[in-house]
Amino acid sequence: MGYRTLARDHRGLLGIGLLAMLSSSLGQSYFVGLFQAPIAERLAISAGEFGIAYSIVTLIAGFVVLYCGPSVDWIAPRRFAILVLSGMLGGILLLTLSPWALSTLLGLGLVRLCGQGLFTHLGNTLIGREFTHSRGRALGLVSLGIPLGEILLPPLVTALLVWLAWRELWWCLGMGLALLWGMMLWRMHWPKAPGERPNRAARRSGPRPLREARFWLLLPLLMALPITMTGLFIYAPQLTADLDATMTAYALALTGMGLAKLPGALLGGRWADLMGPALLARTYLLPYALALLMAMGLGGNLGVWALMIGGGLAIGMQEIIATSLLVQLWGSEHLGRVRATLSACMVFSTGIAPAVLGVLVDAGLDFRLILAGMLAFILIGWLLAQQPIAEARRTGLS
Repeated sequence: MGYRTLARDHRGLLGIGLLAMLSSSLGQSYFVGLFQAPIAERLAISAGEFGIAYSIVTLIAGFVVLYCGPSVDWIAPRRFAILVLSGMLGGILLLTLSPWALSTLLGLGLVRLCGQGLFTHLGNTLIGREFTHSRGRALGLVSLGIPLGEILLPPLVTALLVWLAWRELWWCLGMGLALLWGMMLWRMHWPKAPGERPNRAARRSGPRPLREARFWLLLPLLMALPITMTGLFIYAPQLTADLDATMTAYALALTGMGLAKLPGALLGGRWADLMGPALLARTYLLPYALALLMAMGLGGNLGVWALMIGGGLAIGMQEIIATSLLVQLWGSEHLGRVRATLSACMVFSTGIAPAVLGVLVDAGLDFRLILAGMLAFILIGWLLAQQPIAEARRTGLS
């Protein structure tokens, strides 16, 4: 089934997944970072203190995803979407209106939890479970919501800030989000609850990824991209300085990264259906690995562009491959639980990575050496993941 036919025959379900992924943009690091200065000023803290607070609320959000994420296996998707939307809107109100620092940070945590955490979890889990044929293409289509947000929101925010204060801008975005979801909740046909809530004995007998070696062997490969790309985003000034590049080139390369995610998602979805996610999992980080080598060897603006384009292509394929592998290894009936564990690990990694890389940067390590360490991390993750990938391939062929 081609993309056009898939979108025509399943536009309602795909629209729900696409909107969930697009809605996650309000909780993504790149978007929150646009408002770092006014939020820090409102909290009366420095930029460094904001970074620490941001890491703390991100780590807490990861634990909440680990606890709440499995409920998508038995709660009706429509109800789950309403709960996540309510949490996002409540977080926006607390972030912009609360007079107390702790409740403001709670609002920031809710935005991170519902954005990067639960909206992304809802979109990927719903599509991964509901589609058996053309799963890769379906995941590829809905994953376009994230790069669309990256392409559209920064210039939109820049334009609107000419007329609106930052808090009013958040209110407008929240109202727009509520309107879009209201139409989706009212007009679209939603799938029923996938199953009944398991009792305590059933939950104990279900999969526990953190106690399985294959999950830990697969995890470094799937975490390599978000960990290293987060480091590139957070420490862009040090990256460009050590590579003899300019911040202007970096800003333009970010747009290139967003655009590169589009073919990455569409090609990744097609290839996952044709070749299987196991084979694609062995090769999808190759463009990023080559980009790291180019950046270390060439440096300059060209090296920065290579990093962003190579990273964008790989990021476009990441969620497709991850969700498809989890289905093949643990089954679609437990996808919510397993994917919640993976999502929590991803959130933890993006919270810890800036601190670890910050130590290396403060120690005066040249960023080329840091890029070499990132490449080594990818290689180690690739080697460790070969056993679970082979198991996923055998499961997919049986």
